[in-house]
Amino acid sequence: MRVPHDLRLVPAAALAWGGAAWWVSAGSTVPLVVAAVGLLVVALVRRPVVALTACCVVLVAVSCAWRVAKVEASPLAQAADDGWSGTFEVSVRRDARVFSQHGQEQSVVELTVRRATIAGRSFAVSDRVTAFVEGASSDLVVGRHLTVAGRLAPSDGTREVAVIDVARRGPVLEASRAWEVAERMRAGVRTAVEPQPPAPRALLPALVDGDDARMSEDLEADFQRSGLTHLTAVSGTNLTIVLGVVLAVARLAGARRGTTWLLGALTVAAFVLVARPDPSVVRAAAMGVVGIAGLGFGSRGGVRALAVAVVALLVIDPWLSRTAGFILSVVATAGILVLGPPLTERFARWMPRWCAIAVAVPLAAQLACTPPLAAISGEVSLVAVAANLLAGPVVAPATVLGLLGGLVAVLVPVAGQVIAYPGGWCAAWIVAVARRCADLDGASIGWPSAWQLLLVVVPALVLVALVAATRPVVAVGLTLGLTFGMLWPPSPGWPPEGWVAIACDVGQGDATVLAAGPSSAVVVDAGPDPTLVDRCLDRLGVRSVPAAVLTHAHADHVAGWPGVAEGRGTGTVLVGPTGPAGQRVSAGDRFTVGAVDLEVLWAGASDVTVSPDQVLEGEGSVLNDASVVVRARVGGVSLLLTGDVEPDAQDSILRSGVDVRADVLKMPHHGSSRQSEHFFEAVAPRVATISAGVDNDYGHPAPAALRLLRDLGTRAHRTDLEGDIALVVRDGRLAVVTRR
Repeated sequence: MRVPHDLRLVPAAALAWGGAAWWVSAGSTVPLVVAAVGLLVVALVRRPVVALTACCVVLVAVSCAWRVAKVEASPLAQAADDGWSGTFEVSVRRDARVFSQHGQEQSVVELTVRRATIAGRSFAVSDRVTAFVEGASSDLVVGRHLTVAGRLAPSDGTREVAVIDVARRGPVLEASRAWEVAERMRAGVRTAVEPQPPAPRALLPALVDGDDARMSEDLEADFQRSGLTHLTAVSGTNLTIVLGVVLAVARLAGARRGTTWLLGALTVAAFVLVARPDPSVVRAAAMGVVGIAGLGFGSRGGVRALAVAVVALLVIDPWLSRTAGFILSVVATAGILVLGPPLTERFARWMPRWCAIAVAVPLAAQLACTPPLAAISGEVSLVAVAANLLAGPVVAPATVLGLLGGLVAVLVPVAGQVIAYPGGWCAAWIVAVARRCADLDGASIGWPSAWQLLLVVVPALVLVALVAATRPVVAVGLTLGLTFGMLWPPSPGWPPEGWVAIACDVGQGDATVLAAGPSSAVVVDAGPDPTLVDRCLDRLGVRSVPAAVLTHAHADHVAGWPGVAEGRGTGTVLVGPTGPAGQRVSAGDRFTVGAVDLEVLWAGASDVTVSPDQVLEGEGSVLNDASVVVRARVGGVSLLLTGDVEPDAQDSILRSGVDVRADVLKMPHHGSSRQSEHFFEAVAPRVATISAGVDNDYGHPAPAALRLLRDLGTRAHRTDLEGDIALVVRDGRLAVVTRR
């Protein structure tokens, strides 16, 4: 008989979580008022459950009020509002991360300011800031100290008090012994995997300690699409593996229970040191401990431990309440604790118990995570359970061998490399699973409806899973059907109903189609290949193109024009200063073509022109900046189509004062690294389409460009990974449907 779950702390955790998500952006007064009301409830209400819930809410509210008030009262925040410069004694909170800005390497690093000197006045503080430093900064690792000089600017978030644009920095001083030992261990892991092929060499450090610096953008995309992203960052899984090995060795050595758990606590502390005390690592440590609690005391104790962990983490860092990682960690852990045991019991009736656990755990986690994943990414993964089943058996050996190899490599590099080498084979298998699963046509499906609908759909799927788990024929049939659907997904009607725009997959080039009416469309750029754009228009049933925009004369935008014109009626061709033959447009021009309204925002400030028949190859910033930029409105959706404009032109557009806001942004220059952050902030798109060729020589889209979109909360869709990208309006909502 299964012991019922202890749910008494769940309301407390849920209320504290929802409150923290509100309070961190509501100022310090609101949580103070809530804390006062909570104390009254504790004093007046006699029911223990209500009083305990109020106590948890009060703890989190007080933490929020104190931390937000500390930021509000910081003298650095006030100096940042006035744009003061100064000198700052700082310690590194988080390892520096390198990115590309306008083609130059820069680093961003989180710091704690210990002492500031501004306008001749020196004062001690303990405030968090974000700093931007020119060039790579591999020496800026957690715990080290230095002095920097630069200008303060206000922070966009409520967690940091300011941003420092560093003009110069002094020598970096070593951290405390514990941090330096942890850094040597991380370096040891990197040394141990050095002889491995590129993909395992990148993955093993990520598995062991969350060091994903070598992970390529393509590899990260494959892990995301296959549902294995949790392996590339520090998660509760990493700690559970290491902790499980330590506890197992301790028990084999005959250690007593108290000694065993002391070793476990020391292991958790060492794990946090090596993997860095980032919010994600602290969260992973807590979730790993919850997992051990669930194993040691049953799911009843596990659910209670999870609720305690949620409240404790929110007291430590209230801003976790808004992070995707925290949401997914809590939901996945809850799914495993609540759904894992009943699914395991049912599967174990007709399969070995180890196999039942291997199937039940990822299935429970995936079912629980489906609603938040759909809300975050707009997609529902179909292959995640299978991918985790295939990769799961080798995750522990890869992690343990990588860790042991790294420890030994600190003293004897060659010996460490020998130990870690079999771990590379395991990592290579994980990479192969991620890539093969990501390549499946039915790996994931777009979720165009409101994610809240999944709160109804998922419980129904849970009931189906529980019933199927006791019936082998049903379970096998559903598995075969899902497998068949992933390998050979039914091709949806194309174009999807309600489409307003399509980003055609034309390789390394641009071609966007706007729905103007029945069998009619406006085409913006034609891509590099007449055949590819012709096929895209055929699939859409486009028979006439009453207007087209050719943004500039590079071949990847205009060489496909014969494919647009062949067999179709064509009308006006709108061009800028470098376009081929057509009607020359200027900023401010407006056109209405069927259901499409076009406004020209930019037609190039350059005097460069080319002959009407000349098509240019290669790169060229002057010609890129002379691209025609138009804002289109179709079916209530606004799209900003930007050609290849680079930062100079993007900033010039902003200075002209035109309104660039749009629901959808056609990523400038195929997602190159040369982008203006201010331009993207002004556009504030919900969706971005990126037209790039598979394995193109330019490295498009660049990691820095994708990171810029992620920071803005913009969903990015890429033709190189997803094929044709359709923007669809359903029930007044914008959705994305893709066709590979």
